[in-house]
Amino acid sequence: MTASLTDKLKTYGLYVLPQHALTRVVYWLTRRESSMTPAVIRWFIKKFDVQMQDALTPDISNFKTFNEFFTRELKPEARVITEAQDEIASPADGRISAIGNINEAQIFQAKGIDYSLLQLLGGDGEATERLGNGRFATIYLSPRDYHRLHMPLSGTLLKQTHIPGRLHSVGPHTVRALPGIFALNERVVAQFDTEHGLMALVLVGAMNVAAIETVWYGLVTPPQATSISHFNYPADALNPVKLAKGAEMGRFNMGSTIIVLLENPGAWRADMQAGDAVQMGQFIGKVG
Repeated sequence: MTASLTDKLKTYGLYVLPQHALTRVVYWLTRRESSMTPAVIRWFIKKFDVQMQDALTPDISNFKTFNEFFTRELKPEARVITEAQDEIASPADGRISAIGNINEAQIFQAKGIDYSLLQLLGGDGEATERLGNGRFATIYLSPRDYHRLHMPLSGTLLKQTHIPGRLHSVGPHTVRALPGIFALNERVVAQFDTEHGLMALVLVGAMNVAAIETVWYGLVTPPQATSISHFNYPADALNPVKLAKGAEMGRFNMGSTIIVLLENPGAWRADMQAGDAVQMGQFIGKVG
């Protein structure tokens, strides 16, 4: 579906806001202990229909801050990780924004809009060469979703890249209206060596996404940076970062988008399309 006038008004009305400043205020507020926190959490649960029965700690009185609630852990039995070695697991709860093939290093965003893989990866030519004719899946996490991110395949960490940028909303209306949004926003790219080739997971920041974390590094953003930062993790290091399929790899502190990039051509599930809801661990495709 192409962008409507309403989509454009919503998108560009937020364009001029001081995105980073407002987001840092959210960062502070969501980590502040307050007597109002339980009331705010109850309002949020009702407003966004959050399903607390899956939470490891369903009693909201146990959360000292809003962020503790927002990044809540799930019960181990709440999600099933697809087991077959050649099956790809969804990295998150959310909805498919777009899914398909990467064609000549161009990724489909929405009807009539493609964007550059090279720009998305912060100018990493080697990774772009390997992933340029692979596959991608873009998953949007709404406020009601579980916000920890997990491995689609088992892999060994090779590199983490932090790319500064804007913090536009990544809601569906913005994705339809703002070309190249995922390559404009601040983001963290984690590259993994897998048995099936290179895999990159792109954690896209957005308005009010007050922090992005990875399990091996901790808090990546904030603080706000002005240049791209690369952190290499050699696969032959003494203690390489190895994560099994389904293992937690990071989290968003407020809702956003994760993009899965795969070198292996394989195939996504034939019945999966934009708009479909997915759960972390769910079978979404196969490697070749």
